[in-house]
Amino acid sequence: MAKVTGTIRFKAKLLRPASPKGAAWRFLVLPASASAKLPTRSMVTVDGTFEGQAFQATLEPDGHGSHWLKVDKALREAAGVDVGDGVALEIAPVQVEPEPRVPADLRKALAANPEAKATWSDITPVARRDWIAWIVSGKQAETRGKRIGTACDKLASGMRRACCFDRSGMYSRGNMGAPEAAE
Repeated sequence: MAKVTGTIRFKAKLLRPASPKGAAWRFLVLPASASAKLPTRSMVTVDGTFEGQAFQATLEPDGHGSHWLKVDKALREAAGVDVGDGVALEIAPVQVEPEPRVPADLRKALAANPEAKATWSDITPVARRDWIAWIVSGKQAETRGKRIGTACDKLASGMRRACCFDRSGMYSRGNMGAPEAAE
């Protein structure tokens, strides 16, 4: 199926994550037919409506060739929906990718390394998002710290992309993928 950049319309079931317990957010997995129309299997930022409520969000790869959407409490309540409801969505990829939010520990490390900061400032928002995703996908604080050091070293040497980072989540055993739904 050809990729489209226009509006994609679909319905999906709103789900509760199995963890963390008591999470205020919900999620949904895009139908394969809707996801196939997106320009990439990896993260993609969209503008859209959720039961008529406007939103912008970055869809995450589900690790199976599709995408999932994290729905915050405010959007869910504004739409008047909850777990188990089928919700109507209209989405379209954004024309210009927004800047990602840089975690404080990475921001501090970049500030301390002028060469890394120079490369960071010169790469695209998508490349910055990939570096951030690779860093925060480490499960332990020690791993995250090592990845920040590695990222700064690689950026300082001029490397612009997080090497070998599986943006689709299909080929890695990392944290990428839709959350497990609660019963």
